[in-house]
Amino acid sequence: MSDRPVDPGAVGSPQGPAEPELDPSLQPSVIPTDTALAAADNAAASQEQTRASTRGLIGSSTVMATGTVLSRITGVLRDIAMTAALGFYLVSDAYSLGNTMPNVLYVLIIGGALNAVFIPQLVRHMKDDSDEGAAYADRLITLSGLVLLLFSVAAVIAAPLLVDLYATSAYGESQRELAAAFARLCLPQIFFYGIYALFSQVLNSRGRFGTPMFAPILNNIVAIATFLLFLSIAGTAAAADGNLTPDQVAILGIGTTLGVALQALILIPFLFRAGYRWRPRFDWKGQGLGKAGHLAIWTLLLVVVNQAGYIAITRLATLANVNATDAGTTAAGLTTYQKAHLIFMLPHSVITVSIVTALLPALSRIAHEGRFRQVGADVGGAMRLVAALIVPIAVVFMVIGPNIARLFFGYGAATPQQAELTGAITSVFMLGLLPFTLFYVLFRGFYAIEDTCTPFIVSVVMNVVALGVAIPVFYSVTGGAQVAALALGYVCGFWATFVLSWILLARRLGGLESWMTVRALIRMMLAGFVALCVMIGVQALLTTYITQGSVEVLPALLLVGVLSIVGLAVYLAGAWALRISEVGDVLSLAIGRLHRRQASSP
Repeated sequence: MSDRPVDPGAVGSPQGPAEPELDPSLQPSVIPTDTALAAADNAAASQEQTRASTRGLIGSSTVMATGTVLSRITGVLRDIAMTAALGFYLVSDAYSLGNTMPNVLYVLIIGGALNAVFIPQLVRHMKDDSDEGAAYADRLITLSGLVLLLFSVAAVIAAPLLVDLYATSAYGESQRELAAAFARLCLPQIFFYGIYALFSQVLNSRGRFGTPMFAPILNNIVAIATFLLFLSIAGTAAAADGNLTPDQVAILGIGTTLGVALQALILIPFLFRAGYRWRPRFDWKGQGLGKAGHLAIWTLLLVVVNQAGYIAITRLATLANVNATDAGTTAAGLTTYQKAHLIFMLPHSVITVSIVTALLPALSRIAHEGRFRQVGADVGGAMRLVAALIVPIAVVFMVIGPNIARLFFGYGAATPQQAELTGAITSVFMLGLLPFTLFYVLFRGFYAIEDTCTPFIVSVVMNVVALGVAIPVFYSVTGGAQVAALALGYVCGFWATFVLSWILLARRLGGLESWMTVRALIRMMLAGFVALCVMIGVQALLTTYITQGSVEVLPALLLVGVLSIVGLAVYLAGAWALRISEVGDVLSLAIGRLHRRQASSP
C-alpha cells in the first residue's frame, strides 16, 4: 500500500461552474496584416516566458523530488521486507487487502475532497481573509477530523463486511477471518491518513512543500522494523503454510498502523514553524465551508465510481491467486498486482507529483484572477516537461521490469518466479505511464478552475474502458496472465482518459498550447521507440551470456545497469537529433545546479 493517501483523480461541483469571463484581450481575434510582425514578436516572447516558467517549476520541485525519492527508496525497502516476510501467497493477499482498505476508504469518505478541494480553497482564503486563512483551516480540520474519527470507528466494527465486499467469494473461512483480523488492526489508519493530508495541505498552501514529502520515510522505517520483527519470530515458512498466530497478526497490523500514525503526527512541529497552530472551531455555518462542501459532492461521486472499479479489481486479483493455488501454478494475485503497480508509480511519484504539487497553488491563483489562457499555457508546459522525463523512464522500465522485480522481491518467502512474474506485469503497466502522468496534470487544470463535473464524467469513462477490457481478457486466460489482464485494462483506460481530458480542458481554457505539445510528444515517443528497440537488442545479446534461473544479484544488476545506460543514452541522442527543447532545459538546469554546488563547496 502507498505510504501516503492515494489521489482520487479529480474534483467536482454540484451544478458545474458557470463559464468564466475571459479578459477581452485574450479572446481570439483576426490579426490585421500590418500588426503581424508585432504579433510574432509577442508569440516569441510568450513562448520564452513559458519556457522560463517551466525552468522555474523544475527548480521549485527539487526539494519535493528529493523528499519523494528518499520516501520511495524507503518505501521500496518496506515492500522488499514485506515480500520477504509474506511472499505472494494467499496470506500476503489477506494482509494486502486489510492494509489497503483504510487507504481506499479514506479517499471514499473524505480524502478526495481534501486532496482536490482544500488547496484551491486555502489559497483563496489566504489571499482574501485578514488572518491568511487560519480560521478557515481551523474549521475545516475540526470538521474533517471528527468525520474521520467517526468513520474509522464504524469501519473497524464493519471489518468483516468490508472484507466480504473487497475479497473474492472464493475465499475460504480461514482466509476471510485472517483478512478481517488484519482489517480491524489497520482500519484506524483512516483517521491518520486524513490528518496527514490535512496538515500537508496547510503546509503546501503556506509554501512548505518539502516536509510532507519526507514524513512517509518515518512510516516506512517503522514498517520495515515490523516486517523484520515478524521474520525473526515466524520465519519464512509461515506465509507459505498460511497459518499465522494471533500474536503474529498483531505484530503486522499494529506495527503498520503505528507507522501511519507517526507519519501524520511528525508534521505538527513543522506546522508550528510555518506559523500555524490549530485551534478547534465549531462555528462552521456561514464560514465558506459550504462551497467546499458543494465541490466535495462531485468528488464523492467520482470516488464512488473509482472505488467501484477498485472493488472489481481486488475481487478479480484475489480470485486469480485462489485459482493459481488450486492449479499449483506460480502464486499471483492482489499482492502481485500491487507490487507491480508500486514500481509503475515510482517515476510518477518522484517526477509528476513533485512538479504538479508545486504547480497547483500557482494555477489556483492565476485562475482566481481569471487568466485562463495562462492556466492553459502553464498546464501545457507542465505536460511537456513531465513527458520529457517520463518517456525514457517508461521505456527503460518496460525492458528491465522483470529484473527490477527479481532484485526487489525475490527473497525470503517469495520465489524468483513470483518476483519475475510481478516484473512482467510491471512492463504491461509501463505502456500506460505516459498517459497516466499527463492526465494527472490535466486534472489539476480542472481543479484550478473548479470544474468538477467534467472530471467525474472522465473518470466514469476510464473505469468503463478499463473494466470493459480487463474482465473479458481475465476470464479468457489463466495463471499470471489473469493479473496482467487487469493491468492491461487500466492501460487502455489511461489512454482513453488522457485524450478525453485533453480535449475537454482545452475547450474550457481556450487552449493548452496543443500543437506545440503534440509535436513535442510525437518527438519524445519517437526517440523512446528507438531506445526501446536498441535495448531489446542489447538485452537479447546479454542474456545469452548471463544465467537467469534464480535471483543472482550481480547478473541482474548488470542487466539493469547496462540496459538503463543504453536506453537513456539512445533517448538523449534522439532528443538532440529531434531538437526536443524540454530535454535540453532539464539537462541545462541539472548541469547548472551541479556547477553551483561544486563552486560553493570548500
